[in-house]
Amino acid sequence: MSRADSTRERLIEIYRKKARHYDFTSRLYPAPGYPQRGQRLRAVEALGLREGDSVVDIACGTGLNFPLIQEAIGPGGRIVGVDLTDAMLARARDRVEANGWSNVSLVQSDAAEYGFPAEVDAILSTYAMTQVPESGKVIAHGAAALSGGGRWVVLDLKIPDSTPEWLSRLGIATVRTSASLDEWIARRPWETIRAAMQERLVEPSWTELCFGTAFLAAGSGPGSFTD
Repeated sequence: MSRADSTRERLIEIYRKKARHYDFTSRLYPAPGYPQRGQRLRAVEALGLREGDSVVDIACGTGLNFPLIQEAIGPGGRIVGVDLTDAMLARARDRVEANGWSNVSLVQSDAAEYGFPAEVDAILSTYAMTQVPESGKVIAHGAAALSGGGRWVVLDLKIPDSTPEWLSRLGIATVRTSASLDEWIARRPWETIRAAMQERLVEPSWTELCFGTAFLAAGSGPGSFTD
């Protein structure tokens, strides 16, 4: 089994265990007591959605973003929720059915292997992209699929630049990232995401949140490019 396959299997097992209680435990992101729903709303607002837009929610989990997206796009819009884990998608499907949404499609796929639909209006990922080893590849593929003026937004965790490492480790351990904490800190995936968005998107922006323990990155699609 390759390293990528091993990482994928580990993530599936971890999130299968987390799925049942994820809606509750996710409130700990980016820090206990911090208004996580408000940060999700801020991320959705950064997409600049209009009625009828199509949105891909990468690593959608249990669909916590869906209600916020629905308010912006209305029944004439479209949501595609993509997640690696069957258990997470099962919870997302329950949410969709409970709300009677007929404009949501759910896809089980590794984010790095997902084929984005052409001319999608917006792509969103919240508290998940730093767990994807090939996050730069995902950003690039999504950017290529965006319609003119389409938006890519990532909300996720990071280590504060000015905080002692021991304190950062304590804070991040509280929310227990799914990958090894040591590996996650060493890999510094938020830097990969920032670099990919700066390279692939137009007018990229980067905002640090919650004293630098989280970030909101956004940018507009540049049109097609060739790898």
